[in-house]
Amino acid sequence: MEYRELGRTGMKVSALTLGTMTFGEQNTEAEGHAQMDYALERGINVFDTAEIYPIPPKAATQGATEEIVGTWLSSRKARDKVMIATKVAGRSSVIDWLREEPILSRQTPEQMREAIDKSLKRLQTDYVDLYQLHWPDRPMRVFEGLEYKRLPGDAHSLHEILEVLGELVKSGKVRFIGLSNETPWGTMTCLRLAEQHGLPRPVSIQNSFNLVNRAFEVALSEIAYEEQVGLLGYSPLGQGYLTGKYEDGALPQGARKTLFNRLGRYEQGNGPRAISAYVALAKKQGLDPAQMAIAYAVSRPFMTSVILGATTIEQLKTDMDGAALTLSDAVLEEIDQIHLDYPNACP
Repeated sequence: MEYRELGRTGMKVSALTLGTMTFGEQNTEAEGHAQMDYALERGINVFDTAEIYPIPPKAATQGATEEIVGTWLSSRKARDKVMIATKVAGRSSVIDWLREEPILSRQTPEQMREAIDKSLKRLQTDYVDLYQLHWPDRPMRVFEGLEYKRLPGDAHSLHEILEVLGELVKSGKVRFIGLSNETPWGTMTCLRLAEQHGLPRPVSIQNSFNLVNRAFEVALSEIAYEEQVGLLGYSPLGQGYLTGKYEDGALPQGARKTLFNRLGRYEQGNGPRAISAYVALAKKQGLDPAQMAIAYAVSRPFMTSVILGATTIEQLKTDMDGAALTLSDAVLEEIDQIHLDYPNACP
């Protein structure tokens, strides 16, 4: 396993992170524990979760993922062996069951304090290593589309949010802070405010990155490199589409599309054509499509760690083996050509 520095912390993290958003929905507690055992055995030292997990988020299961991570930490006596990354949710017009006071118009300091205390209790730990803002607490479109679109409402003060995070760091409940689903403007504003006011500096940014969504390269990659805010890239397999398992309309038993049918971004515009082109390239080169996609993500110079999500140990093994691949120049050239033909087909 390769290890890379996390921001400017001096901490070394594995080039792969275990994502846990299926624990408590598609995976039982025992299955989640088995994945964490296997990941640790293979050298992964970062587990990523969130207060709203599992996905899809719903009141009946919210918090189950952190609870499963917590019972593993407790039963394995493994708190000092892994870094735990979790996330605090921002404002939402849909999730009205997460807090005692719904996060409808803005995320308040009181809500953030409530969130970390509940996460720590579920995780059965006194601190989290990396506390991430799950999405910007600003009135904007977040999870789809490349263009910035401002929505009605007032923007929250990033200064105030960083002050609360600073309070959590000072209290010992949080070691480092990170961003997620953030923009270049938001990232640079947080860095500027941290420097001006002596507040915690984001050490990472967790954004989507895969063969059909390379938007991070456009502006954020330079920030990641120059400011040492490393990318924790999620969805390296495009929620499973880049494995090829949905080709020709297939619906494998137990797959996320089969269960939830909420992955529309990968079925619009040039998405299906781009995905099929990458799957065909892998097969032509004698590569597993999933391993080619992961090897590509791991090889990016701005990538700190690629977040893997799996529902079986077999899938996790395949994905982890992909990180050991070195793609040839010929394969990289063909990947770039497909990207030119279908640029960022599934943002």
